[in-house]
Amino acid sequence: MITVPQSFRRMPRWWHDATGSEWLEALPERVDVQCRDWGLRVDGAVMHGSNALVVPVDRDGEPLILRLAPPGDDVAAEAAALRVWDGRGTVRLFDVDAENGAMLLERLDGGRSLAGEPLERAIVVLAQLAISLAVAVPTTVRGTDQVATEHLESFERDWAALDRPLARRQLDAAMRCAEDRAHERPESLAVNGDLHFDQVLGGTRAPWIVVDPVLLRGDTEYDLGRILWSRLDEIADDAEVLRLFDIFTGEANIPPERARQWVIIRSTSYLLWGLSHHLTEDPPRCQRLLDIFVPSQ
Repeated sequence: MITVPQSFRRMPRWWHDATGSEWLEALPERVDVQCRDWGLRVDGAVMHGSNALVVPVDRDGEPLILRLAPPGDDVAAEAAALRVWDGRGTVRLFDVDAENGAMLLERLDGGRSLAGEPLERAIVVLAQLAISLAVAVPTTVRGTDQVATEHLESFERDWAALDRPLARRQLDAAMRCAEDRAHERPESLAVNGDLHFDQVLGGTRAPWIVVDPVLLRGDTEYDLGRILWSRLDEIADDAEVLRLFDIFTGEANIPPERARQWVIIRSTSYLLWGLSHHLTEDPPRCQRLLDIFVPSQ
């Protein structure tokens, strides 16, 4: 049986989650059962992200990945999202057992992600992937306008509950941006709601491939804020942040003002969420982005 890495056990995801702790203890047996059911053989070191366990496996000579997600994760929705893209920019799905949180996926290079690439080059790749992911989807897919509506309804309440952690002018700006994005009907194009450097791995059929995408419909630049704050500590100069913003919007052919609105919305959202969950690193990064994109008056 496999051994669950201690680094996975220490992830914040499990700090206050009794059900998750039980799932962690049962993982070696779950992997064993899934391998028997799907005819797999473990053939590499166990890996993980912040949430799921990833096991290199072999089936009839084909290298694959067995991914196991914890209770509460909507694996059926994740599999459905992968089927929408069908390998266009994303990892390929070979099989799914939603009841047990298991997916059988294309093998990628888990040791090589865009997080390790030069920042400007990585930004260009993310912009190109965002374009590749913009396939047609039905209007039943959750829209970025719906996300904006939810933020418009919650921002002031959450801000007040957290004792007003950011300037009123920045909150007002975020609410204006959310209102704009909520009232503009988005295109029926797919967008990944979790696009950032760690979620793009090296591949063989393509140089870079997205893993764990979250399917939304609408504005391609939805997650540009996360892209910027993910490696913000590497950028000392605020002008450089704006230059990288311009590189992404230019490469993806996105209206800069619309992209600016999403950077403000997403930075405000994650700052408030992060503070409510006692995060210490990302909220200051989000605050720095707000200071850059909502300058003092």
